[in-house]
Amino acid sequence: MSFPESEGGIPPSPLMDIEAVQKALNRSRASVYRYSNTDPDVLNPAYDPKRLNPELRQSPNEPLIFHPNEVARFAKDVLRIKQVTIEIQEQQPNKTQELLQAILLELQAIHQCLKSRS
Repeated sequence: MSFPESEGGIPPSPLMDIEAVQKALNRSRASVYRYSNTDPDVLNPAYDPKRLNPELRQSPNEPLIFHPNEVARFAKDVLRIKQVTIEIQEQQPNKTQELLQAILLELQAIHQCLKSRS
């Protein structure tokens, strides 16, 4: 069982989406949703040590994301998985991410240009 690293002097790791949690826990997508601390009437329910607690969301339309430490805690404490190995795996940039990065750089350049004119 492996989770992205986020302890011991290593820089904070990226958050995990449902698919990453599903792979890490070796459980079905439906199981991950059942484990998650969610409520249709409450956007951010209170912390529940018996559930998998997602990161806070601003909108109900945002996808559920989880901190790797929370996934590891859930695996150890609730699922009783004895050995939890945590490792970093950086995602490869895809075309969409590259395009968004280029747009961000262009917008930052426009912002600096407008800022220097005023």
